[in-house]
Amino acid sequence: MIKDLVRKNRSYRGYDESRKITEDELKDLVDTARVAGSAANLQPLKYRLVCSEAEVAKLNGITRWGKMLKDIELPHKGKFPTAYIVICVDTDIARVPENANTDIGIAAQTILLAAVEQGLGGCMIGNYEKTQAAEALALPERFVPQLIVAIGKPDETVVLTDTGEDGSVKYYRDANDVHYVPKRKLEDILL
Repeated sequence: MIKDLVRKNRSYRGYDESRKITEDELKDLVDTARVAGSAANLQPLKYRLVCSEAEVAKLNGITRWGKMLKDIELPHKGKFPTAYIVICVDTDIARVPENANTDIGIAAQTILLAAVEQGLGGCMIGNYEKTQAAEALALPERFVPQLIVAIGKPDETVVLTDTGEDGSVKYYRDANDVHYVPKRKLEDILL
């Protein structure tokens, strides 16, 4: 069952904008992440829930998506997520925000797996200016936004495929806008 959730958990870059995500749904996702592991059990993460149209629009304007695809602007017009969870590090707990990267990865993956279980999806976004995000959300200085997680109802097809002969892991889209994600084979990653 966990393997099925992981396979369904893709980095979606297209969403059904008619499906609004509620604050209660976001709280439930964070509550799931809250009980996951934390390095030295410090629990330095704080979460800024974003589901109002005005704040979602602010984050839509400062996040950069799928830049490996040079000739495509993502998300497409009318396909933006309807919510975000901004994972912040409380510098009163972890003075160096990057020291919480393990916790951030655990939390983000937990949030996304919980979202998939609810018929939703998301995308981890690290391509944004932290100061812009902090200003857009009026975050107090001690809370450093380290990762933005888009949440919505996926409205695109993502297909896992094996890497090609050249070993490239670069994702791509076909003429029908199907998103392909090459994955290394099991035998290629075992030492």
